[in-house]
Amino acid sequence: EYSAGYIADHWCKKGHVLLCLEGELITELDDGRTFTLTPGVSYQVADQAEAHRSTSPKGAKLFIVD
Repeated sequence: EYSAGYIADHWCKKGHVLLCLEGELITELDDGRTFTLTPGVSYQVADQAEAHRSTSPKGAKLFIVD
């Protein structure tokens, strides 16, 4: 779970599969693109593929596979 106002303190290069269960998570890639996960929306990124960091202004509950 991410509390409201969460801001990642680093760029992550590890691969993940994320599914948003509740709330909202905004993920920024190091090339400037952003993606917003809302309930039922998922994404995956491979190890060393695209550095990313996330914020959650409203808070979120996620299912994450590393």
